[in-house]
Parts: sequence; structure tokens; C-alpha cells
Amino acid sequence: MAKTTTLNAKNLEALGAERLAALLIEISTGDAVAKRRLRMELAGAQSPAELGKEVRKRLAAIARARSFVDWRGIKLLSADLQAQRAAIAGAIAQRDPAEALDLLWRFMELANPVFSRCDDSNGHISPIFHLACEDLGTIAVLAKPSPQALAEQSFRALLANDYGQFDGLITALAKALGKAGLDHLKQLMIDLSNRPVEKPAAKDRIKIGYGSAGPIYQDEIAERSRVCTVKLALQEIADAQGDVDAFIAQYDAKTRKVPAIAAEIAQRLLTAGRLKEAWSAIEAAVPRQRDREDWLDFEWEDARIAVLEALGRATEAQEARWHCFERALSPLHLREYLKRLPDFDDVEAEEKALDLVKQDKDFSRALGFLISWPDLNRAAALVLERAGELDGDYYEVLTPASEALAGKHKLAAVLVLRAMIDFALNQNRSSRYKHAARHLLSCASLSAGVEAFGGLEAHDAYVARLRREHGRKHSFWNLLT
Repeated sequence: MAKTTTLNAKNLEALGAERLAALLIEISTGDAVAKRRLRMELAGAQSPAELGKEVRKRLAAIARARSFVDWRGIKLLSADLQAQRAAIAGAIAQRDPAEALDLLWRFMELANPVFSRCDDSNGHISPIFHLACEDLGTIAVLAKPSPQALAEQSFRALLANDYGQFDGLITALAKALGKAGLDHLKQLMIDLSNRPVEKPAAKDRIKIGYGSAGPIYQDEIAERSRVCTVKLALQEIADAQGDVDAFIAQYDAKTRKVPAIAAEIAQRLLTAGRLKEAWSAIEAAVPRQRDREDWLDFEWEDARIAVLEALGRATEAQEARWHCFERALSPLHLREYLKRLPDFDDVEAEEKALDLVKQDKDFSRALGFLISWPDLNRAAALVLERAGELDGDYYEVLTPASEALAGKHKLAAVLVLRAMIDFALNQNRSSRYKHAARHLLSCASLSAGVEAFGGLEAHDAYVARLRREHGRKHSFWNLLT
């Protein structure tokens, strides 16, 4: 039998409407967001029109605000914005799509002023506007506005896309725009690209910074932004219309040879069934010069593999997958490679691959691969055989490694933890002392289960050495008392 004190809808209903109303008034006192939510619910209970008025009023208030919102107030602002978006895309859209569409455009107009006065470094606000951008597509289909009017509204929005809030707008609105709307938007963008650029006189140019080539002027940035907006919009329209050639036309011959761009082009040609052209696009790419030979252009590699498969060149596709694994220790490519092998052959190939990983010259990369695969036996052997290569700075690899090895490979786990402890103390990384202290306590616990340390220091000897070498680092040792 469920407890009546459990917080759920059924138990709360038992309190009765009068008591719940009193509680809501009490809880919302001093909470502006909660009060606004309650007012919205009351307005929605009257009619969609009343709810629309309430939302419109709140959007206007947010637009008028000028105070800076720091990290402490950002959650309240994001909760407020999310409540408005949810009301528009929910109750209002269900009953009056045209009103919802108008409100949603007004909501999106808040993006530039909101971003300009808030600290969104933790990404609380951006996802809300991206969701609203997607909502535009859904609601526009229901509202059925004029395709030409929707195209013009979209055009204005894309020119005001200062913070990327309208990224993906054309894709979202493609269905509502239809062929007529997309064609109209395309023409608007072409007209914009052909519009003469008025350059200010030298004395009127505004300097906003310096680059390697000298001063950077405001008019130069504005022109680059215009070119980029047109290019991205025409590419998105081309994708929406399934026009591969129009997409390709946005890149000059030199740019088409950049591996990532060649991959985008090849994937679209492949989807269109133009296999020979897709292969030509892949082959035309010029690999970038890398400081490390194990860095690959994975977009290009994956596109090349996809085209090889489509051309029926399965053996070459498998060779390419193995190449990606061997060069960059890519687990995804190894799994795809093994998946296509006959039964039993895959077992032998996996053993060969994991042996190669264990011998890889990049110790941290090899350990990370073996932990995530997972092959803990090989990971432990790698640690014990190449303990001198443990780099305690790579805590993002070593922390999960120590946790994974702690079960059946205690000595290896201890060595991994010691590497992080040694790094923190040797490099005087006081910010890591609390983690190092926790690791030392874990070492004590794990060491109790180690039968033999071989030629390695036992735990007591290790601690004694730490005290000799770092005894004056009281901020570390005090964490252990």
C-alpha cells in the first residue's frame, strides 16, 4: 500500500482544492516565476486568447529589461523563457496556431537582447531558443501562413541571427515554406548577395580589433557576415529542395578539395545515387597537413567508406576501416570492421587488434581504448608492463581506469592512482590535492587486497616516501586527518 506522504498527483488531490490553493499561494509568495506560472494557468483556464495576452505581456516585459543577468540569475531567466515557450507551443498552438506562430516569432526576437545582457556560459538559454526555432516549423505547418510571407519573415530572421538562435531555421520551416516559399527565400538571398556594398570612407571606418594582417574594421566583419549568411542559407535551401548541384555551387573549386567539405558533397551525391561523382569528390580532396600522423579527417574517411560500400568495393571499405582503427585507435571503426567479418574470423581479428592497441606508442590513448572497449585484462597488463609511462596529468583517462581496474586488478588500479597523486604533489597542483588525498585513501584500501607488490613499493613504503618528499605540503596532509 502506497504511503499517503509520497509526493504524487493522487495523494495531493486528496488534500482538496481549497487546501491546495492555499498551499500554492504560500509556496509562490516571493517566487516571481511561480507566480507568473500560476497567472498563466489561470489565464489559460479562461481561454487561449487570455493566455496569449498574458504571454504577450510577459514577452514585452522581457524585451524592455536592461539589467545584466549573471550566473546567479540565469536559471530564473531560463525558467521564465521556458515557461513562455511551453505555453506558446503547447496550449496556445493547440487552439490557435496563427496566434501561436505570431507569439513564437516575438519570442525569437528576444534572443539578441537577452543574449546581449546575460552570462550564458553554461548554456542555459541557447537550448530554449533552439527548441523554439524547431517549434516554428511545427506550428507554421498548423497555422498555414502565406509561403511568401513566411519566406520574408525567415529572411529577416536570418539577417538578425547574431547568436545562432536561427541556425536550422530553413530546415525547420521547409515543409511549411514548400516549393514556393523556398524559391522566394532563395531569390531574396540571391538578391542580397548581388546588392552593391557601400564602403565607408577611410576616415569613417570603425576599427574593432587587430589581426595578423593588421586592423579589423566593422564594415569588413559586416560584409563577411552577409556572405556567410547567404552561403549557409542557400546551402540549407538546396538541401531542403534536394538540389545537390545548388549545394555544391556554394563552394569554389579549391574549397571543394578540403576533406570535410569533400565529405559533405560526397554524402549528398551518394544520397542522390550519383556514385561516380561522389567518388570523384572524395578523390579530389587534399588531406590537411597534421602535426601527428594519427590524426585523421574522420568525416572524409567515413564518407569514403560509405562510397566504397555503395560502389560494391567492400574489401577496400574494410581496409579503410582497419586503417582508421590502426592510425587513430578508433573503436567505432574497429567495431564496424569486426561486424562484417565471418563468424570466428572476428574473434581472431579482435585479438590481433587489441594486441596492437596494447603496443601503441601513446600509452594514455591505449589505456583509454582498452578501458572503454572493455578489455580489463589487457589494460591491467599494459599498466604493469609500462608503469613508467603513466602520466598523472591525464586524469580524464586515469580516473575511469582506476575505477574499472579496482575490482579484479587492484595492483594496476593502485599504480594508476599513484600516478595522479605523484603528479599533483610533484607539480604543486594544490587544486588537485583533495582528489589526490582521496586517491591515497583508495590506495590504502586497494593495497590491503594486493598479495604481492613484486618490485614495486608496498603502500606503507610509498606513503613514507611521500612524507619525506612532500612533508611540508600541509594543505595536502591535512586532508587526510
